[in-house]
Amino acid sequence: MMSIQNSPQITTGERIKAIIGGSIGNLVEWYDWYAYAAFAIYFSKSFFPDSDMTAQLLNTAGIFAVGFLMRPVGGWMFGSIADKVGRKRAMTLSVLLMSFGSLLIALTPAYKTIGILAPALLLLARLLQGLSVGGEYGVSATYLSEMATEDRRGFYSSFQYVTLIGGQLIALGIQLILQKLLLSEAQLETWGWRIPFVIGAVLSVVALYLRSNLHETEAFEKKKDQIQDKKGTVKELLKHPQELLTVVGLTLGGTLAFYTYTTYMQKFLVNTVHLSKEESTLVSFVSLFLFACLQPVFGALSDKIGRRPLLLAFGILGTVCTVPLLTALSHTTSMGMSFLWIMISLVIVSGYTSINAVVKAELFPSEVRALGVGLPYALTVAVFGGTAEYIALWFKKAGVEHYFYWYITLCIFFSLIVYFRMKDTVKMSQLNKDIQ
Repeated sequence: MMSIQNSPQITTGERIKAIIGGSIGNLVEWYDWYAYAAFAIYFSKSFFPDSDMTAQLLNTAGIFAVGFLMRPVGGWMFGSIADKVGRKRAMTLSVLLMSFGSLLIALTPAYKTIGILAPALLLLARLLQGLSVGGEYGVSATYLSEMATEDRRGFYSSFQYVTLIGGQLIALGIQLILQKLLLSEAQLETWGWRIPFVIGAVLSVVALYLRSNLHETEAFEKKKDQIQDKKGTVKELLKHPQELLTVVGLTLGGTLAFYTYTTYMQKFLVNTVHLSKEESTLVSFVSLFLFACLQPVFGALSDKIGRRPLLLAFGILGTVCTVPLLTALSHTTSMGMSFLWIMISLVIVSGYTSINAVVKAELFPSEVRALGVGLPYALTVAVFGGTAEYIALWFKKAGVEHYFYWYITLCIFFSLIVYFRMKDTVKMSQLNKDIQ
């Protein structure tokens, strides 16, 4: 069979267009997901009236965590669709579901108006969004990895996290505009927090258009006539137990670190460092922008030296530095020092985020790739990433916040053991076998 690099079916221009289109769709999906985390400090009073800010944030973090419980279901459902009928169709369906969830949050009345129905509808919306984003990760990681050329696979697939982080940046950027230019804090807390969810629903229509015009990957097309029983089924996936365990192990520490320094960090800066909401938003925005810029750099580096050295660097530095970095951050009082400690942490985490998607895609054959990437990842994120905020706030409320720092360290150390034991996926990539 002809290599994808030389295939007449997909030109370089078409490949770049597909990667851009897939990435932008990914950005919109993750904006919808992160808008909840970014604006929780404002809408928590609307859904959970309480005089204690930590208790309010604990309730909204709980629903944030519950939303993650649907991600494994989404990983299974959309992964199966992607492996059976195509990556493009699965990505189109997932963005439709995300749009509905955002619109539901935007239109739900406050607790004082409809009582217990308010948090109930908020929970329903997050379950739908969890289902959508659970499928999004595995399918988009598969799509970007299959569309990339062999020698630039790390670089191109790193744009999944560029757009994933970009979604959070847009949410924070909208928050900064509303805070600084358009609305008062009182207006944001009463009705202004609904604006980003309306924007998310509208942007999803744009993403739907982009995804409806994508090319299907050649790796899928070459095996689309394969017997359906061998495509996208859990039974077929279980024939790859070592790969499944590898995905769980390499994800565990990375996802916890990622959610700690991104979605939870804004609340940490307000609740522990005692910066203002505006200051915490600005620090988060700038640090996340630079974090996004790092992803292609680390991804390109992995194409030169391999994936395993970057994972090992994250594992070793994360194990050694997490407690000192978070302790220093918790004792600082300035925006500048807060930014410095967070940025050092995000550089370390980039060793995982920039390449974890392509590493997982390189483990599985095309007939179960989207399912293999999405399902075990979603299960691990649901348990460790989705509960990061809740566990952190629970430790803080109990007066032992530093226990959370050690919890992160232990999880990263567990992943480090996996990194030491695994082979470099560049050398044994299943993606190369699909396109030969």
